[in-house]
Amino acid sequence: MWWLLAFASAAFLGGYDSFKKFSLRDNAVIPVLFLNTVLCALIFSPGLFLTGFGSWAVQQYIVAKSALVLSSWMAGYLAMKHLPLTIVGPVNATRPVLVLVGAIFLFGEKLNGLQWTGVALAIVAYFLMRHSSEKEGYRTGNKWILYLILSVLLGAASGLYDKYLMSPEYLGLDRMQVLSWYSFYQSLMMAVVMLVGWMPTRRSTTPFQWRWSIPFISLFLCAADFLYMQALSHPDALIAVVSMIRRGSVLVSFGIGAWILKEKNLKSKAVDLALLLVSMIFLYLGSQ
Repeated sequence: MWWLLAFASAAFLGGYDSFKKFSLRDNAVIPVLFLNTVLCALIFSPGLFLTGFGSWAVQQYIVAKSALVLSSWMAGYLAMKHLPLTIVGPVNATRPVLVLVGAIFLFGEKLNGLQWTGVALAIVAYFLMRHSSEKEGYRTGNKWILYLILSVLLGAASGLYDKYLMSPEYLGLDRMQVLSWYSFYQSLMMAVVMLVGWMPTRRSTTPFQWRWSIPFISLFLCAADFLYMQALSHPDALIAVVSMIRRGSVLVSFGIGAWILKEKNLKSKAVDLALLLVSMIFLYLGSQ
């Protein structure tokens, strides 16, 4: 069942990316991210009382998780504001490849033939999608592409760290404890960023505008993360495959970018996404 949870997480993650794009267009990044972290912390706040504090020996690992995720989000939000959604999704989709390499070397995970076929097809699809994005003038040296790459690298590190935190083979922390406390710590960190990094200069930067898409960022993200961690809690779950399936969220965000945002160069990107879909089918079959 862990693979089914991973697919459900991917669907919510695609919605999360789409609401994030709607919220960030011509808007201040830091307040949107701050509200996101606060709402996520509120949603998971019951977990603070249900799971308890534990010990500082445990909490320090969760604080590190918070800093890692928040750094990835900050870079990713900046990239999302300035780049087309149909570019952000494909570049983000390279994350599972990095997780795969890390999982093989750090955790000794092994994939079967169908799963390896799915991974190989996904790698080809990701490189084709990156080539398509270059046709729009967004090359690797672009400032916002660099922010996106940084976000992907930090996100991959977070995915591997999740396995270390919650797998029974390693620390075996309770998934709800990790979710609730890392959301809480993130909101505190973003409060400091708001006060120190944005408030003093807010009048000379892009003004903040409230949009109703902002709370949906948190709602969809919390649902995606909850399902993701439920998947990882299964003893036979493979972090590389779970992360790869989650990147199927690009299909959702691509659809929003194409039909609602009317983004460009869709034909070549559609071919790339078709190959990605085939790779997901192989991953699904290999997980049976």
